[in-house]
Amino acid sequence: MKNTSSSHGLWALSAPAAPATTPLSGLVEADVVVIGAGFTGLSAALHLAEAGKSVVVLEAGMIGFGASGRNVGLVNAGMWVMPEELPQALGPVHGPRLLEFLGNAPAEVFALVRRHGIACEAVANGTLHCAVGGAGLAEIGARARQWAARGAPVELLDGDETALRLGGGRYMGALLDMRAGTIQPLAYVRGLARAALACGAQIHTESPASAVAEQGLGWEVTTPAGRVRARWLVAATDTYTRGPNDSLRREQVGLPYFNMATPPLPEALRATILPGGEGCWDTREVLSSFRTDAAGRLVFGSVGRLGLADRALHRAWAERAMVRIFPQLKGIGFESAWFGWIGMTSNNLPRLHLPGRNAIAVSGYNGRGIAPGTVFGKAIARYICGDCRLEAMPLPVSTITPAPWRRLREAWYTGGAAALHLVADRI
Repeated sequence: MKNTSSSHGLWALSAPAAPATTPLSGLVEADVVVIGAGFTGLSAALHLAEAGKSVVVLEAGMIGFGASGRNVGLVNAGMWVMPEELPQALGPVHGPRLLEFLGNAPAEVFALVRRHGIACEAVANGTLHCAVGGAGLAEIGARARQWAARGAPVELLDGDETALRLGGGRYMGALLDMRAGTIQPLAYVRGLARAALACGAQIHTESPASAVAEQGLGWEVTTPAGRVRARWLVAATDTYTRGPNDSLRREQVGLPYFNMATPPLPEALRATILPGGEGCWDTREVLSSFRTDAAGRLVFGSVGRLGLADRALHRAWAERAMVRIFPQLKGIGFESAWFGWIGMTSNNLPRLHLPGRNAIAVSGYNGRGIAPGTVFGKAIARYICGDCRLEAMPLPVSTITPAPWRRLREAWYTGGAAALHLVADRI
């Protein structure tokens, strides 16, 4: 399970090389074993190692193999859920606490990038949530009012202001959130790994957990060629979970999401598109997202799986939709394409689980994994180190509940996105 241009597209082509790692061999003992080398697992490992804990990270594939290395790279504040709805969903204590926690999360990402010198094309110039039609304008207007009431640096732009910032499009307006920004996600997760290794953590790739068992006061995790014994277990595999902890996967409905990248644009053309460097997405249910990278490529994405049956139709739609927003890109096309899976929970909020004694898991980021994964990894480390009581965590503990009709719903999302993209944007 390598990270290649076919699985990780542009990110595999442009990220700095991953630090050298090897599969686990023999018996290793540690304070903490972390399963999963994505944002959450590596943030937890880094902060634990900084606190003096011995940490072993096990990854079935390569660093950032799952959603951490495939996403569009938007560093967002908050979740999909409206700010005023969080206290209703989580109660008067955890609702406001999670709002503050995730509202500050992008700043923590960019601070971590600066502190460890991570080369990941970090751009903290904000994001634009673009309104499609009157319903979309009402949605971003409500979101802007609710965040502004909490002191967030957000601004509601009209259609003309939005067009100037985009360099195109016919949106009714946009919500500018200056807390947010963009990064190269595979470069970022590899940078977290490099920082964790420098602090003393061990990372073993191509080491899937074939068995996980409680043993005395701790845990033993078995891989094809080795074992780890540790007092604490962190399960950080989210929607890419397979094997012993697959209950974390079964409580989420997988939503496929693809991205396609143009070649680097000529400088004169590049200057006309997103001159401020914001990351963008719109309010459609089957949304579009777009951003630029450091080399001047446009990265354009939407819901869909790039399989043998639907790759061509999604590509054709993406070319049409991109030109609808940016007519100046007609004929440019795409040089790379890739997709991954987003794990969606029943209320679009992440979950905190305790799979056993001295074990913890956070999963279900609903397409918002970069900033939440980073800060939840830090929170996990603080909990294990005794610096944060369970009652003070940003989420309440919940039991793992399988999502009803999961496979049927995943097939519906995959097929529905393909059917929509077959006919959309033809006029």
